[in-house]
Amino acid sequence: MAGKLPSLKAKAVIYENSSDDDNDDNKDTGNDHLGLSLEKHDDNDDNKDKGNDNLDLSLEKLNLCPRKKLLVLGLNGLLVHRVHSRYGVRTNVQIDHLVISFSNHAVFNRPYCSAFLEFCFERFEVGIWSSAREWNIDGVLSTITSGLKNKVLFVWDQEQCTDSGFKSLDNKNKPIFFKELGKLWKDFNLPWPRRQYSSSNTLLIEEEPCKALLNPPNTAIFPDSYEVGNDNDTVLGPEEELREFLNGLADADNVQSYVKENRVGQPAITEAHPEWAYYSKIVHKFVKRR
Repeated sequence: MAGKLPSLKAKAVIYENSSDDDNDDNKDTGNDHLGLSLEKHDDNDDNKDKGNDNLDLSLEKLNLCPRKKLLVLGLNGLLVHRVHSRYGVRTNVQIDHLVISFSNHAVFNRPYCSAFLEFCFERFEVGIWSSAREWNIDGVLSTITSGLKNKVLFVWDQEQCTDSGFKSLDNKNKPIFFKELGKLWKDFNLPWPRRQYSSSNTLLIEEEPCKALLNPPNTAIFPDSYEVGNDNDTVLGPEEELREFLNGLADADNVQSYVKENRVGQPAITEAHPEWAYYSKIVHKFVKRR
């Protein structure tokens, strides 16, 4: 899938894409303007104004403004809740939460989902990474990102996840998939220069902590999962701790340091976890391979 993107992904890749050569050209041009502005600094007032204009232009072309951090959002459980028809849905669920119905599934928007996405796009570069299969997420994404989908930097699905070979403790039929951020940082097909993003400026938001087991520490947070019918769910709301956390993160110098100092949501799975005996087997399996 990384090599062939559907329409949504193809459009997302175009968003703010720039090559290294373009960056180099802009830097050279910016240096020329900077030199001009300094040479004219001691001339008359008119020339000083022109010099300042050139200096402003040079700073813009040099792109000295800090880049936005990369936010990687999960889908089911974080932004929506997908329900299989065999499990049914509470009859009092408001119909306006229904995003899309297809095949044998119904997908429901989490309260404040659209406003939360707008909030994220304003402050971060945003990608979507779901552990569902591609054909199960395209329709949902087109609906919940309506009017905003060109701002989605990339869309990854189960194909880019790592199958642990183990099953969830809560559901013996559900495989545990990992979302390894290292794959993002090394992928040549994504719309940014290689090594632009790393553990210092990338955050995964995922409702299942086990999916981040193979990532560097403090590069993910785990809000509580959404289940349709929970009318009191305000996790994505404007006054809630998640948005306050992200507001601070946008201005922070380092993602890992900020996450370590500002806890939010469920705890990460560590040696202190009550089920560590199980999860440690998974971790050791992959550590041996590396």
